[in-house]
Amino acid sequence: MGNINFNLTRSLKENLKFLKEFFKNDNAIKFREFENKYNSNLKYCIIYADGMVNKQLVNEHIIERLMNINISSLNVGGVVSPDNILEIIIKKIIISAEVNRKKDINELTWDMLYGDTLLLIDGFDEGLIIDTKGWPVRALTESSTEKVIKGSREAFTESIMTNTTLIRRRVKNPSLKFIFSEVGTETKTKICVTYIEGIANEEILKELNKRLQNINIDGILESQYIQEFIQDSPLSLFDTIGTTESPDIVAAKLLEGRIGVICDGTPFVLLLPFIFLEYFDIYEDYYLNYIFGTYNRLVRMLAFFMTISVPALYISVVCFHQELIPTSLLISIYTARLGIPFPTVLENLIMLTGFSVLREAGVRLPRPIGQAVSIVGALILGDAAVNARIVSAPIVIVVATTGIASFIVPKMIGACIMVRYIFIVLASFLGLYGYIFGVMGLFLYLMSMRSFGVPYMLNTASIKSEDLKDTAIRAPWVYMNFRNKLITRNRKRQKQINSEKRG
Repeated sequence: MGNINFNLTRSLKENLKFLKEFFKNDNAIKFREFENKYNSNLKYCIIYADGMVNKQLVNEHIIERLMNINISSLNVGGVVSPDNILEIIIKKIIISAEVNRKKDINELTWDMLYGDTLLLIDGFDEGLIIDTKGWPVRALTESSTEKVIKGSREAFTESIMTNTTLIRRRVKNPSLKFIFSEVGTETKTKICVTYIEGIANEEILKELNKRLQNINIDGILESQYIQEFIQDSPLSLFDTIGTTESPDIVAAKLLEGRIGVICDGTPFVLLLPFIFLEYFDIYEDYYLNYIFGTYNRLVRMLAFFMTISVPALYISVVCFHQELIPTSLLISIYTARLGIPFPTVLENLIMLTGFSVLREAGVRLPRPIGQAVSIVGALILGDAAVNARIVSAPIVIVVATTGIASFIVPKMIGACIMVRYIFIVLASFLGLYGYIFGVMGLFLYLMSMRSFGVPYMLNTASIKSEDLKDTAIRAPWVYMNFRNKLITRNRKRQKQINSEKRG
């Protein structure tokens, strides 16, 4: 819906004629005209979007009160002038948490379409927007993408107000700020920037607001739209903005100086700045013993290395560097490959592509069917392919190992798949040298990236003990006294005496 070129007049009849013509093909927009029973000159009309409002509020707190209350009896001396009727209605008649007077027809209609009720009164060239939002909202459930054993089971929903409430419950601090705005020329999607004043970096906040204001698109339907517009290196395989549907993670990141962006209509909240090591940082690590948390992080890092490297390393040693393989194992691999019509590289590509197809089928199909397809399909097709001598048995082991490792770092699956194929191509031409060149290129590329001015590989090359306390190692809380200085201006997290006492 573009801008409406119409100015409200003092004639209710003219205003309704225009609005009914404008919404003539939309049966969800309801018009309800009525009068005050004590004064027939007080003519009203409420306009609302069916399904977006709480009709009980509309009936009891607006229509019934406007129809049945004598406005003259509410004013001192019983005299009501045209100048104070709206103020009396706002302050003494309508029961609502929020009522606003507006003249701009565009603002009035946008608010009405978002679940508020528009009240027009004969004799006035402005309308009242009354908060009556009441659309269906999904109940709070456990996150489907971030499973936890210990910790909160609550996850964000598609309602922006529900999501801000979940954050406020965890950070009951007046410095926690929620700044609302709208993006999308046609959808007018509400978004909210949240941060803790005094902890968040003001320069990063200014840069974020600048990038959000530069978004010029007809519609925003999910937070990924915003992410692609505001992130550094938009063509990169790796995300420079984090996403989560867990209120715990958002609250924790805000306390570290991060800034969150909440988008109405999606349960995924954006967090920035985002660094590479956060791919391996699951917040449940902080709810478990620090030793076990550190072990889990190291396992995730190993899984990342395995999922991008195992196929390329297999191709390298089998095709170029057989001297690195023990003789007995080399004989087993050679025996398994007897009668296979395809080269090792093509075997890898066929099986990896087949695994990706099964993974996608398992995700898109209904859960019971998807699990059966992914598990049974992999077993049957893998066994059949080996028996038919299309691929060798070692390739099935390589692909299975690669696929299982990728599930340990689910937020990196897309990037891992692309990097894996690049490494395979390099290894197929140059063997281990190609693989090593690929690893060097990957690290140089990651080192060159930034997330809102913060180095993407922050703390990975540091040798300072303070910088290493929350990287691959999850140090006990009593030793993590400071936040990272490149992310926040307020470094102090707790009194340093905590660690000194336990020295």
